[in-house]
Amino acid sequence: MNEEDLFYSEAFDRNRGILTKEKQDLIKNSKVAIVGLGGVGGIHATTLARTGFTKFHIADFDTFSLVNFNRQAGATTDTIDKIKTSVIKDLILKINPFAEVTIFDKGVTKENIDVFLDDVSVVVDGIDFYCIEVRRLVYQRAKERGIFVVSAGPIAFGSCVLVFNPKGLSFDSYMDIQDSDSEEEMTFKFGLGITPSLLQTSYFKPSSITWDKETSRSPSLCLGTLLAANLAITEVVKIVTNDTSTIKCVPHSLHFDPYLRKMRKVWMPFGNKNPLQKIKLYICRTIVKRNKTV
Repeated sequence: MNEEDLFYSEAFDRNRGILTKEKQDLIKNSKVAIVGLGGVGGIHATTLARTGFTKFHIADFDTFSLVNFNRQAGATTDTIDKIKTSVIKDLILKINPFAEVTIFDKGVTKENIDVFLDDVSVVVDGIDFYCIEVRRLVYQRAKERGIFVVSAGPIAFGSCVLVFNPKGLSFDSYMDIQDSDSEEEMTFKFGLGITPSLLQTSYFKPSSITWDKETSRSPSLCLGTLLAANLAITEVVKIVTNDTSTIKCVPHSLHFDPYLRKMRKVWMPFGNKNPLQKIKLYICRTIVKRNKTV
């Protein structure tokens, strides 16, 4: 064995017994693209690295700041004002110095999206809640290129996970997003689309979120981001190892909240076009509008 193989064999030895050698080899040789390295993206990246993934495309245009400290991997007093892609790349290489990490420090754009997706097995969505146009671009192009997209973000103490199969419902179709929608309306539909169970509403109200990025505020806890990484990377492992028998793609989603000790498997045919979802959207819009006028 060469130095790299010896390192990998020992560093990920404890995975054996849960992951077969064949699955670990698939993990090692699969490239994962992570868009956004903020609340969940950085934790997704380090979780992937500790699972044994070695090939990464990571994208973000932002730097770390004090407001990131409550939830973001890489946010420390030493990294304030440092570029997120560089910090997360360094964290990955400290876990596995033989990892291959390509950074996109201007984020993902129409100009670089195809390079970002080259040879990628799966995309992990870590995009900021309010960056809806970038999210639409990533999901659309990934679908066109036959690439799965996995999304799991923090919802208070909990999280939910959605898997988009390139052969299934598109992001825009599931979220019922139209080109004619305002950016605020798109963001609103996205917010309700990722959590159709409304599991956390007993203690986490839609009114605590602002739906336009000019006054953006989306509360989150590191506890939710840690759970999101568990849910997302588990689905990534199943995708790259071709163990798809237990994957439920949209309109299915999985919701879990450890604070409430509740878990729900949700099937929402037609996504936000579903009559039940339309009722929830109407009620939540009414609450948000009422709070805006108070």
